Amino acid sequence: MRVFLGVTGASGAPYTERLLRALAASGCEVGLCASRSGIEVLATELYRDPSLAREEVLERLVGDADSVTVYGESDFRSPYASGSARVDAYVICPCSMATVGTLASGAMQNLIHRAASVALKERRKLILVPRETPLSSIHLRGLATLNEAGAVILLAAPGFYHGAETIEDLVDFVVARALDQIGIDNSLMPRWGQSA
Repeated sequence: MRVFLGVTGASGAPYTERLLRALAASGCEVGLCASRSGIEVLATELYRDPSLAREEVLERLVGDADSVTVYGESDFRSPYASGSARVDAYVICPCSMATVGTLASGAMQNLIHRAASVALKERRKLILVPRETPLSSIHLRGLATLNEAGAVILLAAPGFYHGAETIEDLVDFVVARALDQIGIDNSLMPRWGQSA
């Protein structure tokens, strides 16, 4: 399976890290693109050092996952920038409200926007994982527009019914839902009706 993972400047780096690991572990070919703001959030939330260089942040994030290819924000030669490339799913995690607004308006300023636009126009699976709260009416309209265009809006809002005991359990809840939407079997959390 081939998956694009875009990382934008909203809080939620632990979701990104866990999702990337799960995708790589499941054998997916992953194209990873992080915006400048996304890099800053990753550096701050995962490594507690917002001054880390882009290359170091991405190297730490990817680790030894050889199925992950990193693309620059302006790399429109990436296969994810064209509808003629075969891609199974596109995920933006976390998805900032600036990204929501840009996508809802049809604008494209970088590879993340272009890949999402390709997903929508080709009627492919696009999963957006926003974390912002509370949401203004502008945010809600943007999310509704994208949902109507075919995107899945998967709020980074973990449930508690599965008996979470750690922050990692809460992260896994959201990541498991994203993997379900992509179509990847996982056992990151107990299913409803199963014992925890």
